Amino acid sequence: MSLVEVNFVSKKLFRAVTFTAIIPTEATQPLKTLYLLHGALGDHYDYLTGTRIKRWALEKNLAVIMPSGENQFYVDKPEQGEYYGAFVADELVEFTRKMFPLSDKKEDTFIAGLSMGGYGALVNGLKYHETFSRIGAFSPATFLKQVWSKDPETAGSGTFNAGFYDNVFGGIETIKGSDKDYYYLVEQLIKNKKVIPEIYLPIGTEDFLIESVREFHQFLQKKKIAITYIEDKGGHEWDFWDTYLKRFLEWLPLEDDVATLHSGNVTGE
Repeated sequence: MSLVEVNFVSKKLFRAVTFTAIIPTEATQPLKTLYLLHGALGDHYDYLTGTRIKRWALEKNLAVIMPSGENQFYVDKPEQGEYYGAFVADELVEFTRKMFPLSDKKEDTFIAGLSMGGYGALVNGLKYHETFSRIGAFSPATFLKQVWSKDPETAGSGTFNAGFYDNVFGGIETIKGSDKDYYYLVEQLIKNKKVIPEIYLPIGTEDFLIESVREFHQFLQKKKIAITYIEDKGGHEWDFWDTYLKRFLEWLPLEDDVATLHSGNVTGE
């Protein structure tokens, strides 16, 4: 297995960017791939320190690509010349497929994230539904209705206030009915009779986002969208995400790689 840090110039962001990749090196066929997005205040190292993703990727023979989202919610902002959505779901996919032995099949390509990254996985997984077959949204930031209401009690305060979201989304008033709106994206896919990626959606019962996640889940149920929804004890925290990242990988169409020798399976034979 290789753990690789890559720096390259992104045409979508018009500057140098860095991502970390976990690449199994003994694969005999193109690798299934997970594009894994971190939450607010994090970076491309987050999952390596907060979860056991390196171990699980090796056990599942899964390539994992982890970019930095820079608190920008993985959305496009044309007026600022920054296309974070197109970067993670288009440019990064194309670049990594050229650099590593990754499968280019939709059924082998997945996107997931937590909190801000869960939001990014939802909107980009839905928008780029021809690229990704499954979406993992762990405690996703599904509070857009509160954000565009500009209610200071529900839209956030301090650093994450209405002004912050106005900057991130290129204007709060532009969110509803756009490609930043997960409700709208689902409606459009249904309207155009497109196949919607399967969604894995876990949330902690003590998580401050639970009510907005429940509302989104109820919406998906009414629309008869394929979804695995789980409420379990836990908050907005790494212990919860570590547990459910592992269960998400078990939910994906992956196979255990028992043949690869690593420090966790050494025997005396």
